[in-house]
Amino acid sequence: MLQELRIQRLGVIDEAVLDLHAGLNVVTGETGAGKTMVVTGLGLLLGARADAGLVRSGAATAVVEGVVDVAPDHPAAVRAAEAGADVSDGLVLVRSLSAEGRSRAHVGGRTAPVGVLAEIGEHLVAVHGQADQWRLRQSDQHRAMLDQFGGDTLRAALSAYTEVFETHDSATRELDQLRSQARDRAQEAELLEHGLDQLEQVDPQPGEDADLRVEDERLGHAEGLRGAAAAAHDHLAGSQEYAGEPAPSAMDTLAAARQALAGEVDHDPALRELDRRLAEVGYLVADLATDLSAYLSDIEVDPARMAWVQQRRADLTALTRRYGETVDDVLEWGRLAAQRLDALLSSDSRIAELEPRVAQLEAELAARALTLTDARTLAAAELAEAVTLELSHLAMGQASVEVRVSPRAAGLGKNGGDDVEILLAANPGSPARTVAKAASGGELSRVMLALEVVTGAAGAVDVPTFVFDEVDAGVGGAAALDVGARLAALAQHAQVVVVTHLPQVAAYADRHLVVRKASDGHITSSGVHPVEGEDRLRELARMMAGVDSEAALDHARELVAEAASRRAVAAPGPRH
Repeated sequence: MLQELRIQRLGVIDEAVLDLHAGLNVVTGETGAGKTMVVTGLGLLLGARADAGLVRSGAATAVVEGVVDVAPDHPAAVRAAEAGADVSDGLVLVRSLSAEGRSRAHVGGRTAPVGVLAEIGEHLVAVHGQADQWRLRQSDQHRAMLDQFGGDTLRAALSAYTEVFETHDSATRELDQLRSQARDRAQEAELLEHGLDQLEQVDPQPGEDADLRVEDERLGHAEGLRGAAAAAHDHLAGSQEYAGEPAPSAMDTLAAARQALAGEVDHDPALRELDRRLAEVGYLVADLATDLSAYLSDIEVDPARMAWVQQRRADLTALTRRYGETVDDVLEWGRLAAQRLDALLSSDSRIAELEPRVAQLEAELAARALTLTDARTLAAAELAEAVTLELSHLAMGQASVEVRVSPRAAGLGKNGGDDVEILLAANPGSPARTVAKAASGGELSRVMLALEVVTGAAGAVDVPTFVFDEVDAGVGGAAALDVGARLAALAQHAQVVVVTHLPQVAAYADRHLVVRKASDGHITSSGVHPVEGEDRLRELARMMAGVDSEAALDHARELVAEAASRRAVAAPGPRH
């Protein structure tokens, strides 16, 4: 609900604050005072296209600010929060327009694109004027209004249909995908089977490529390795000859060194420690000589083994070239490929499961679509009757409304198998045509008012605030009182703001706001003022007679009393 609307430097309005009521808010004023600027300002606040010409002459900017009271879980609050707004204590919307044409928007204290204001506005306010009957110009909105009006029975039928539709849609898309990709799956399965056959034939083992690389290197240098190890062994343990005599070995040299110390080690601890270290070195050299001897016995030149190792490495390389950098990567590819192949081979069985399931869902969907059509057809007759009755109270007593439910040309969709169209026959004998084409501007507003009153009474109001501009065009006398009564009826279920020139409508106001203009001889400006009591009677008298004479004031009192009496008549009852 709109709590407050502040307008600054917009058209003839210099600065005005509209403190709005939860019920029926009526805006009146002399011709040219700027009543329509209230609706224009509200439109800007809700994302309408900006025109620099709206900025007050001599001003740099125009600003419109609105304070909205909505629950945190309301769709408007949720969208605002998504845009970064603070909605913990209501919602503040701001739109500014510069004289150069630049436009800015703020939502909950945060800068936001103007488009966000429009998205939020769709959940907050329905503006109905001669040029703004969007709900009647969009065919899907006709269906939405009927579904809202239809009550629990229609909503249950729509919910049951939607549930099956989503299940059917999901199963159908899966089946179509499986069928369309059958050739691709077969090709992929063939490639995977070929790769897995190669792995099975080679049978690589974890880390095998690294082990074979080391062995290949050793076998390729076996002769050199043997010679080097033998020479090292001889230097440590002996057997080489030097100048015809056996060459001294490292072990012989260490033994001689110890022998040289043997007679004196007992006389000095330091020398005894050096002898001990010589002994340790001797043991290490002896162990190393033994290890070299064992190495020599292990290494051998084996051309057959070398040929096998090289062929095995070539086989493994063929795998790593296709399936991974290492044998371990190849084995991981094999694991995943086996899983994927299993999934591909099971696709045919999945198709066999889905085909009867989709057929079953199609039959169930058709049955639920028929139930939904029946519910809509019944609701359509009731809606047409109720709106036609409402129009009889809105100076359109000769008009009749038809709500036509027909098969959807494109077949079943997410909202069922129906096209819904609201038709209007403006006069007896006239052909019923879609309401947006059959009604004039003022009639269109009254048709919209009738629809809102009927759907509001049915508990189907989907926005908290309705704005009507020129809904009373071409209406006067007792019919104008009926228009006011219908606006008051709608205000029992939602906040209503109406701009009017008719005192019969203004007499129903819960809050009466007057746009007044003033001039200093050079510049004319307007402001908005709430009126109550005698001030309100004077405004009604001005609207009726142009003066606030005693006779006019008496007439105004009678009009307010008449409105109160008519307001007591019950509005259309809610559907169950």
